[in-house]
Amino acid sequence: MKRRDFLSTATAASLATLAGTRAARAEDKVKWAVFTPDREVTYLTVMRPYAEAVQRQTNNALTVEFFPNGGLGRNPAQQPQLVLDGVADIAWVIPSYTPGRFAENEVLELPGVFNNLREATTVSSRLIQRNVLRGYDDFFVIGLFCTAPYSIHTNFPVNSIADLRGKKIRASSAIESAGIRALGAVPVGMPVTEIPEAMTRRAIDGATSHMSPLFDFGLERVTNNHFFIRLGVVPLAILMSKRRFDALPAASQAALRQHAGEGLGNVFSDSIGRYNDELLQRLRDNPRHRVVMPSDAEQAAAQQALAAVRDEWVARTPRNRELKAELDAELARVRAATRS
Repeated sequence: MKRRDFLSTATAASLATLAGTRAARAEDKVKWAVFTPDREVTYLTVMRPYAEAVQRQTNNALTVEFFPNGGLGRNPAQQPQLVLDGVADIAWVIPSYTPGRFAENEVLELPGVFNNLREATTVSSRLIQRNVLRGYDDFFVIGLFCTAPYSIHTNFPVNSIADLRGKKIRASSAIESAGIRALGAVPVGMPVTEIPEAMTRRAIDGATSHMSPLFDFGLERVTNNHFFIRLGVVPLAILMSKRRFDALPAASQAALRQHAGEGLGNVFSDSIGRYNDELLQRLRDNPRHRVVMPSDAEQAAAQQALAAVRDEWVARTPRNRELKAELDAELARVRAATRS
């Protein structure tokens, strides 16, 4: 072979090899959409550590590029579609913001079922691992978590359920709306990102929330009364495109699986549980805020009202009865393990 031809062939081969390497690396980079701020606690203590663990296990053969602050789309309700459309490979999702897509999550949202964040998250992790909950066929579920039971935060004094009568209270889902109505208030649906402006305009009188959004989304600036009646929880999810997951090398799939599921749920429960405790103490220490823990009698009255919401949902369809039975059985196992 002539020297000129040899050099041309070698150069072409080198360029082809380099291009192939770059293509392989590009194919193994996944985009993660996060509509919340880059200082939000779940992003810092759950999402980023998960991505770092996966990257370490694959020696960076699989890399994750985050797009927080709505970098790939700011609308919380559009996050699952970003994944399905290929705009993102992974997204932080609040399933109740897309009614109908994850309809069976409603069993997790029933008011008065869970006592705390950890048991709700463990139950949800196990139900999704066992494929009990339908609606996730197009996704690889990295994690399905739950918030702590929601409480009610207002800019007027609330000492009992009676003080809520006729007040407009933001709710995050249809099930939560039913719970608000059962307590005598008027539910108004809206994403958490819209609450501060709605409170300022007096479009609502208060909002349901767990602890984190109070500070992460500025709700503590527009509320001063915090009524810790135990409502339902809200599921939260990290979802990956099933098609994108299936296209990855086996080693990358194994790493994603190994750090996902109930183990990641435990990380969520630990980090968010600590954060919630810190925020509650911050509220107690601030003289501008009033923390109200309802009496046992008040809690019992609320639970009696909320039981009607649970019963009505269970009676609606045979499938609802099946889902509630599955949840009750898993919850009993979790509580038995906690007592032992």
